Amino acid sequence: MLNLKTAVITALLGATALTASPAFAKDLRIALQSDADVLDPDQSRTFVGRIVYASLCDKLVDITPDLEIIPQLATSWVTSDDGTSVTMQLREGVLFHDGTAFNAEAVAANIERSQTMDESRRKSELKSITSTEVTGEYEIKLNLAGPDATLLAQLADRAGMMVSPTAANAAGVDFGLNPVCSGAFSFTERVAQDKIVLTKFADYWNADEIHFDSVTFLPIPDTTVRLANLQSGDIDMLERLAATDLTQANGDDSIVVESAVSLGYQGITFNINNGEKGDNPWGNDKRLRQALSYAIDREALNQVVFEGAFAPGNQSFPSSSPWYNASLPLEGADVAKAKALLTEAGFADGIDLEVQVPNSTEPLAVMQVVQAMAAQAGINIQLTSKEFATLLADQSAGDFTASQIGWSGRVDPDGNNHSFMVEGGGLNDAKYSNPKMDELMNAARVAPTTAERKAFYDEAMVIMLDDLPRLFLYHVNWIWAYSDNMKGFTAYPDGMIRLEGVTWTE
Repeated sequence: MLNLKTAVITALLGATALTASPAFAKDLRIALQSDADVLDPDQSRTFVGRIVYASLCDKLVDITPDLEIIPQLATSWVTSDDGTSVTMQLREGVLFHDGTAFNAEAVAANIERSQTMDESRRKSELKSITSTEVTGEYEIKLNLAGPDATLLAQLADRAGMMVSPTAANAAGVDFGLNPVCSGAFSFTERVAQDKIVLTKFADYWNADEIHFDSVTFLPIPDTTVRLANLQSGDIDMLERLAATDLTQANGDDSIVVESAVSLGYQGITFNINNGEKGDNPWGNDKRLRQALSYAIDREALNQVVFEGAFAPGNQSFPSSSPWYNASLPLEGADVAKAKALLTEAGFADGIDLEVQVPNSTEPLAVMQVVQAMAAQAGINIQLTSKEFATLLADQSAGDFTASQIGWSGRVDPDGNNHSFMVEGGGLNDAKYSNPKMDELMNAARVAPTTAERKAFYDEAMVIMLDDLPRLFLYHVNWIWAYSDNMKGFTAYPDGMIRLEGVTWTE
């Protein structure tokens, strides 16, 4: 009897201890503002897709919250004295989710895929790499056409994300339907416009820092609904809390709010020469684009839509950035100037403009305010609301006149400009072409000093604000809200959600 009693007590104590310990069998549920596009680092372009990749696909290098480049799959690197090669030492013992080994051969295959696959949007980002040399199982040499000040920053993003060569070769262009990377979580399931489910990868090289069994990403475009789901416990975290919801979120003791100033911008992209729809007054005459810019009061836009929480902007960098061209300061609206430009362009009686806009709360609110401002100058904006992935697909195909769209920003200024502005750039949906712009953008990549690079970007910004293939509106603050059960989250200026070291306590 005594032995039986002891066994029962022992069992009860064990159960109690189990109940008191942290709940590791936890599915972390994260609400996204929109659905991701294709889950292939070479083909994709959405901001929310990059959030998914932060859990799915490790990169050669990463960044700190202070924007320093640090090791991830590459443990160290050395640039040659003449800047024409970078030799990387790679992390050993890393596996892709299908069991394929990560090594120098895998890096070479990834770079080749990024540079040669027809659908790749990474070509211009890795253009400086002329060849790769596998100099050891875990050592690779990247040979460059010339010095490239942007390369490590590119490798800290999608261009540096490593996918399984085995899976990529087998799937081809359909790789994104079942992506295989080497991140902390592996791909499990996707239901379009509903969820993306990832499961903890047991053989992850840094598995001790991962404390969730799975992570599910849920696209919820409406900001109010996202917050309501967080407060009800249906989700654990949301990205991009609306500035107008800050007071409500801060007043809830069960919610933690974090923020970081973004590296990017929000604006309007025009179709300059992308297919038949590029042959339109707005694409053909920069005076119309200039007129719209003069009609917009960016400071008022920030106050009305965001209660002053964001930063009005007229360039691809915020005014706080060291790359900002201070000789081109933000100005208020000038409706008279806008009307004069319309008259000069032959549209004294006004002109229509169709703008496609993401079907989420803040973009729609932004464009409704812009719509009202533009009307005062005689510009009749018609808004077409679309799911974000659809908007991107239409924009890429040239099926648009203008799009309200932004960019989350990159560590290096090249990342906010080159792919959008050079002819053939992977993100140049406008099909904007200006030889002088190409010259300046390419020169900034190889300039040996920060001061020289800044001079090239300053000159390029003058041309950008004259041609206006992109019309800049504002710069966001990334705002996250999450359950106070979640501990250890760090806010980064790139807006990503990194789960290493993040825990959950009941």
